[in-house]
Amino acid sequence: MERRSFHDEQSRNKRDSVLLAIVVSAVLFALIVSISYIWDPASVYFMVPVGVVITLIYTWSSYQYGDRVVLMSTNAQPATGSRYIFLNDTVEGLAIGAGIPKPDVYVMPSRELNAYATGKDPEHASIAVTQGLLDTLDRQELEGVLAHEISHIKNRDVQFMTLVAVLVGLAGILSNMILRSYWWGGRRSKRDRDSGQIGLIIIVVGFLLAIFAPIASRLVQLAVSRRREFLADASAAELTRYPDGLADALEKIGKLNSGHMKVSESVSHLFISDPNRSALDAIYSTHPPIEERVKRLREM
Repeated sequence: MERRSFHDEQSRNKRDSVLLAIVVSAVLFALIVSISYIWDPASVYFMVPVGVVITLIYTWSSYQYGDRVVLMSTNAQPATGSRYIFLNDTVEGLAIGAGIPKPDVYVMPSRELNAYATGKDPEHASIAVTQGLLDTLDRQELEGVLAHEISHIKNRDVQFMTLVAVLVGLAGILSNMILRSYWWGGRRSKRDRDSGQIGLIIIVVGFLLAIFAPIASRLVQLAVSRRREFLADASAAELTRYPDGLADALEKIGKLNSGHMKVSESVSHLFISDPNRSALDAIYSTHPPIEERVKRLREM
C-alpha cells in the first residue's frame, strides 16, 4: 500500500473540502427549488436566483464561521486565567513543534474525557478539551491528546471536518423542512400545482433528497473520520516522540467515559473519541476502535 506524506494528505484535504462544498451546494440548491415548488410552482422562477445567492452565502459562511458554531454547540469556554497556564503552555509548545500558530484554547464543562479541534485553517483554529480530561490525565497523557488535536490542525483535517459538521446539521434541518412542506404546503397548493413531468421530477427529487441527505451525510462522516483519526494518532506520536502517552490516554478514555456526552451527532466526528456511544458503533461509529488505535501506537 502506497504511503502518503503529510503534504499529500494536506493537499488531499483541501481538494476534499472544495468537492464537498460543491456537492452540498448543489444539494442545498435542489432542496430550495423543491421546497418553493411544493408551496407554489410559480415561485420557482423567483427562487432559482434567490436559491443561488442563499447557497453561496451559506457555503461561504460555513467555511468562515463554522468553527464558532461548533464551539457554541459544545458550550466551550475560553481557557483563561492561572488555572489553565499549563494547558496553554503545552498547546503553544506543541504548535511551535508542528510549525503552526498557537490555536485558541477552550474548555468544555463536562466530566467526560474528550477533546476536539476545529477551524478553517491552521491560522484560524481552536482546540477544546473537557474539564474531565484535564482533571484525570497526567502530563504526558494530556500532551498526547493535545498533540493529536494539533496534528488534525497541521494536516488540515479541521478545515474539512468542521465543514462536514456544519453541513450534516444543515442536511437534517432541510430534510425536516421539505418533508413538512410536502405534507402541509403540498396539500395547500395541490389544486394549483402543475401536473407536468418537470413538476413531478422536482417533487420526487426533493422528496428523495430529504430522505437520503441525512444518511449520505452520516456516511461522509464515517469515511472522513476513521482514516484521519489513525493519521492524527501517528502524527501525534511523531510530534511528542512518545506514542505511549497518547496510548495511555486513549485507554483511560475508553475505560472511564460513559459515552453519553450529549453533543450533536453532527459534530461527533470532531472528537478524539466518540462522545455518543451506541450498540451500533461497530458499523456506524465515526471513530475506529480504541483498542486498534492503542495497538498501533504501542507498535511504534
